[in-house]
Amino acid sequence: MVQKGVLNRIGRGKFQLGKGRSYLPEISPKLKSIYSKLRKEFPYLKICIWNTSALNEFMLHQSGNFYILIEVEKEAVQSIFYFLKEANCSVFIEPTNDILDKYLPADKDSLIITSLITEAPIQTINGMNTVSLEKMLVDIFCDEIIFSAQQGKEMRTIFKEAFAKYTINENRMLRYSDRRGKKEALKEYMDSIPN
Repeated sequence: MVQKGVLNRIGRGKFQLGKGRSYLPEISPKLKSIYSKLRKEFPYLKICIWNTSALNEFMLHQSGNFYILIEVEKEAVQSIFYFLKEANCSVFIEPTNDILDKYLPADKDSLIITSLITEAPIQTINGMNTVSLEKMLVDIFCDEIIFSAQQGKEMRTIFKEAFAKYTINENRMLRYSDRRGKKEALKEYMDSIPN
């Protein structure tokens, strides 16, 4: 039934009627450019890059400030930072609320470098590693600093919209949230959102 498109797999042993709708974030020329520079300089490094503007599709109140998030293996965070700093980019490593408020320029996309959690659910689009919807939702839930504009009622809206528009593998989300130490909290949160 899955092969015929009657059912769609949303987790281990979980199905939903109809064909699945996969989430594919927009890949801008700027993202491609940054990614290709990083791949050229660090060919063996696992990199995930995406723009927080992708969240506007799910938000009620549209955010005006966007960040380009570059997630890399923990050991390479400093190297990536200095490489991008030399290229005159506005770049920050895992910033605090204070740094975000005081130093991030509002007029251009700033680059934020964070550690890529092992086994994070990423997807490859046109040869570029980027965020999956499952990863995006878990990251919003777990990181209240970078995603401060997406907290509270806005996060509830994002989750509702994402589940309504796309097929989401809940097991994949829970496995990733477990890697981030928030599995039970995320389970409770998802159960509290009415369908």
